[in-house]
Amino acid sequence: MSAPPPRRKDAVDAIIDQWAQVRPDLDTTAMEVFGRIYRLTHTMGARMDSAYARFGISRGEFDVLATLRRSGEPYTLPPRRLSATLMLTTGGMTGRLDKLERAGLLRRSPDPHDRRGLNVTLTAEGLTLVDEAVTAGLAVQTEALSVLDDEQAGQLADLLRELLAGTHESR
Repeated sequence: MSAPPPRRKDAVDAIIDQWAQVRPDLDTTAMEVFGRIYRLTHTMGARMDSAYARFGISRGEFDVLATLRRSGEPYTLPPRRLSATLMLTTGGMTGRLDKLERAGLLRRSPDPHDRRGLNVTLTAEGLTLVDEAVTAGLAVQTEALSVLDDEQAGQLADLLRELLAGTHESR
């Protein structure tokens, strides 16, 4: 039986090695996990920004369009529900909605069931754009995940789900 291939070293390993030299008493397991999650988030965030920029939108704007798209026909939600889903303040949401409305990707209209309320609806152009953008974003994510086989990817997804649930942020 052949020996397993040597484990790849990364920048987090270098940090852990440094801590081991100066503080061998520390258990740095959490640092190894969260350091890699942080670096992965940063790297993938930049890649996703690039993928969505081709469509003239930011990641935050994509999130608004995608939330409307996922809501199903007629692709309409009140701004308050969008804000809650995306964990944004109403002020932060207003800026995104203003930009997307100016671009013709969504429209705001009075809520027929609440005279004080508004609804936000994807336009046909917004629907086309978000469908193309989600495909492009998934291609970037799939490419990054291709270093793992299907079983490893499934295990990673399961482990991250457990970790997220343990932080009480699993909305």
